[in-house]
Formats: sequence, structure tokens, C-alpha cells
Amino acid sequence: MRPSLRAKILDVCARKIAAKGSNVGLSFYAFFANKNDDPELLMEAAEWWIRTHKLDHFEKAAKIEAMVRAMDA
Repeated sequence: MRPSLRAKILDVCARKIAAKGSNVGLSFYAFFANKNDDPELLMEAAEWWIRTHKLDHFEKAAKIEAMVRAMDA
């Protein structure tokens, strides 16, 4: 995963958790604007979310944040 996508995921997860609590869910679309302005990045996120990890459409933000942080471990 490219560093810019990783940073975006961590930022969005942190903001969602801060605003709505640790039980908040999100989909990979939460990392993008309503318009498809970066299709390559969107497909990279979809690949990671759907093919690599076989995640449901909505997952807990805390789970996604932990998964991305674990990539460094």
C-alpha cells in the first residue's frame, strides 16, 4: 500500500472514531471524495479491502486502523 493511502486511511479512521466513537463503521469509500478523482488509488484501496482481506462492505474503523498500523510491525 502506498504511503499516501496508508496516511489517508489512518487519518480518516482517527477522525471518524473521534467524532462518533470506537464503534463507528466505514467502508473503503470513506477515504475518497464523492467524485472519482483518483481511480488508481480507489482501486488500490478496493483491492486491499476486498481481495486481500475479504472484508465486509462496512467494518469498524478501529479494526481498519489496527490492520493498517500492523502493516508496519
